[in-house]
Amino acid sequence: MMYPLITLDDQTEIVHSEMQQDGTVKVYIEKPDEKDCFHYATCYLPEYRWDDIYGFNNSEIERYQEVVESLANLIIEFSQHGGFENASGF
Repeated sequence: MMYPLITLDDQTEIVHSEMQQDGTVKVYIEKPDEKDCFHYATCYLPEYRWDDIYGFNNSEIERYQEVVESLANLIIEFSQHGGFENASGF
């Protein structure tokens, strides 16, 4: 299951998975694109391993890396509690 995390000012959506048994969390980034429909990439925490990148250039991935790094502790915590809504008690 994937849980919503944040929508950035450029309409990029970031979602994350539940924590897997091996301790990893999949972070999926997707941005609408008029020509290609969507650009997307996957980052695996805690090692920040990027995979399956389509449509994003290096500077965009660097920006998303910064965002993921700044939210990694929360993402990991939320991944263990059913996403933000369940972890936050809302």
